Amino acid sequence: MPDVRGCARVTMEDDRMKIAITGATGLIGSALTDHLRGAGHTVARLVRRESDLQPGDILWSVDDQRLDPDDLVGTDAVVHLAGAPIGVRWTAENQAEIMSSRRDGTRLLAEALAGLDGGPEVFVSGSAVGFYGSRGDEVLTEESARGEGFVADVTVAWEEAADPARHAGLRVTHPRTGVVTAPDGPLIEKVELPFKLGVGGRVGNGQQWVPWISLVDEVRALVHLLDHDLEGPVNLTGPDPVRNVRLTKALGSAWKRPTILPVPVFAIRLLYGEMGVDLATTSQRVIPEVLLASGFRFEHTDVESAVVAALA
Repeated sequence: MPDVRGCARVTMEDDRMKIAITGATGLIGSALTDHLRGAGHTVARLVRRESDLQPGDILWSVDDQRLDPDDLVGTDAVVHLAGAPIGVRWTAENQAEIMSSRRDGTRLLAEALAGLDGGPEVFVSGSAVGFYGSRGDEVLTEESARGEGFVADVTVAWEEAADPARHAGLRVTHPRTGVVTAPDGPLIEKVELPFKLGVGGRVGNGQQWVPWISLVDEVRALVHLLDHDLEGPVNLTGPDPVRNVRLTKALGSAWKRPTILPVPVFAIRLLYGEMGVDLATTSQRVIPEVLLASGFRFEHTDVESAVVAALA
């Protein structure tokens, strides 16, 4: 389980909350669940199988569009993090699953929340920096327009699906998460072996911008969204986006491995298909403008410390 003991605990100490979380067994969701419970809050996990139910959990199904709204009565907030993995080869079938798992799951929750009396007043509904597409050296903030491509299409539909809750008066916020540096995260998982074999290197020319964030700060930022009156999109990325070449050097340094040989784009395509090329070459110089303006302070302000923490 990822260790987030370095996180500052939530500040709602005089008002313990009950928070429902989807995706609570995933990388971010499990860390957030542990953190909130450690701070004295109650977490109700939304799970899909009866065999996975624990006391206080809520059963739901995106495929069957099944969720009893009454199960959310008495809950203060919902954090929605569930969605099919995006880091797989993109076939027509799994692209449809990636889209529907986010759009349909969000709509199911939003409609349930919109029709409730005595239900949650806050809906933290996940999103991603994929909203911006690939934008070269352009500085991207929450005010930037949407980009192009499959991932941008998914994130736009993902956020729009929360409209029923928004229109019903709930405070809805969309954490647009960047590349999370974590020991079990997709970044480390995909590059660890080649780096340890001494063949890790920048992708292409290495000039594409990578909007990273440490797992500790991802969890702390989600708590910040629960505890502050923020609405709409909020970029959850580190304060200092870096080019791929700098991230590569940080990983090589942490693993004590050379990073001399570049990884050609065709090799990424052979290994991971168009998904790999898209995610590895997309350039997103994302700044967490709203998060910083609201007073959030990062535990990890540079990618080097974030990588060291992830590999510790």
